[in-house]
Amino acid sequence: MDNGIQSIYFQDLLKRYPELNSCAGEIIQAYEALEASFSAGCKLLVAGNGGSAADAQHITGELMKSFLKKRPLSPKFEKAMEDVDAELGKELGGCLQQALPTIALDSHTALSTAIMNDGNPHMVFAQQVNGYGRKGDVLIAISTSGRSRNILYAAVVAKAKGMTVIGLTGEKESRLSQIADICIKVPETECYKVQERHLPIYHALCLMLEEKFFNE
Repeated sequence: MDNGIQSIYFQDLLKRYPELNSCAGEIIQAYEALEASFSAGCKLLVAGNGGSAADAQHITGELMKSFLKKRPLSPKFEKAMEDVDAELGKELGGCLQQALPTIALDSHTALSTAIMNDGNPHMVFAQQVNGYGRKGDVLIAISTSGRSRNILYAAVVAKAKGMTVIGLTGEKESRLSQIADICIKVPETECYKVQERHLPIYHALCLMLEEKFFNE
């Protein structure tokens, strides 16, 4: 795919949102980091607050099931399920889809509230990165300001574990942009405008990853 640069999805992103040319290089770097991580059998963790929490779940939904392309299971795995139970295995084989392992860290209500209640609420994502994260994994840390304390803590833990940190922020330099290995700084400063630019970027990343791993 020539590192994603020639992807129709990347080209379409810049055509529809020409202002994102200012961070095109970082978008490609993020794609390359994600491709390398998934190729190595690693996983993606995603964290954000408020609307960015919804974005974290949105990203997870696009990667954990079919987005645009069909993602049929391998015949070998279908047979393995049928060997366990012929009827149930056949039904599973006709319904399940291949996935890129992704976890939205804001989705675990009981765990999150326990962390917030029993200790420092700002540790809600850092504790999960500490538990889930392994060397080679990626953390997408979403903060429109780049200053969200719970996101910064998570990014520090991820870096210490040997993970790659991809930041999604607004255009201003921030503590997150300094910590992250790659920071996509969209050319906006108001929170809702930043979020409006984050969505087409992560859609393009998800489409490019699907194109890479599930091309028919």
